[in-house]
Amino acid sequence: MTFRPEKSNERGAYECLGVLICTVLAMLLISSLVMRVFRADGASMRETLQDGDILLVLNDPLCGNYERGDIVVLRKAGFRDGAPIVKRVIATEGQTVEIDFEKGAVFVDGEKLEEDYIREPTWTPEGLEFPVTVPEGHLFVLGDNRNASSDSRSRELGTIDTRMVMGQAVLLAVPGKTAGLDRREWSRTGLLQ
Repeated sequence: MTFRPEKSNERGAYECLGVLICTVLAMLLISSLVMRVFRADGASMRETLQDGDILLVLNDPLCGNYERGDIVVLRKAGFRDGAPIVKRVIATEGQTVEIDFEKGAVFVDGEKLEEDYIREPTWTPEGLEFPVTVPEGHLFVLGDNRNASSDSRSRELGTIDTRMVMGQAVLLAVPGKTAGLDRREWSRTGLLQ
């Protein structure tokens, strides 16, 4: 029997190709079933998120029930051409939302929310009439940059059917440039709350 190095090299190349294909398939499976990567677009979640932030989003079937404070990625046909948007859950089904636009305060079930994550108080009405009771299977969402956000205050978006939620943003993986600083603040990376 004669040793043929070219056969061994071919086998090694096929094994490497097989490993590469399996790795790509595993990554595709994970991204479709478990997590996806999302790029925040715009200033509606500022200061929590900046334009260009790269987020890891836990896919909807794994999130369970959404709660007040969760940051979610959603899409609604007919709203911004169905492009995904990122917002914060303010109220869930059965809860009643009231906003005092003169004081800039948001109330859920009569309780004023302590919102240390917002950029400024909520002054902009957007057109929806309050109070709003969130229907079954829906969420009421707002951007953290309230006066520069199109969200559930808008008649066009309104309350969100949970089937429109793509998932919950759980990690800021790569920061975009911070508005006003024109540089990335790597200290912002980490789990989202």
